[in-house]
Amino acid sequence: MKFNKLFGALVLSAMLSMSAGSAYAMDKININTATQSELQSLNGVGEATAAAIVQYRENNGQFKSVEDLVNVKGIGSKKVANLADELTVSDKK
Repeated sequence: MKFNKLFGALVLSAMLSMSAGSAYAMDKININTATQSELQSLNGVGEATAAAIVQYRENNGQFKSVEDLVNVKGIGSKKVANLADELTVSDKK
């Protein structure tokens, strides 16, 4: 009986951890408001690329779509496609 209670508690704990992690993973980074540091948290975005995104935004205004990132020097359509699911241009998540 002790084993079943312990096993149940472990399963419940694991499920709660996974659901909390999923909710966090669903948060998208808004490229119109993100800091350089936040942008660098993305896989494949280093210091130079993050700085280029921020600089482009400061010089040209807000992005109208995630796909507009191709206008940033050093970012191609392949990188945009790889990052698209993690990015947004709106406050909606």
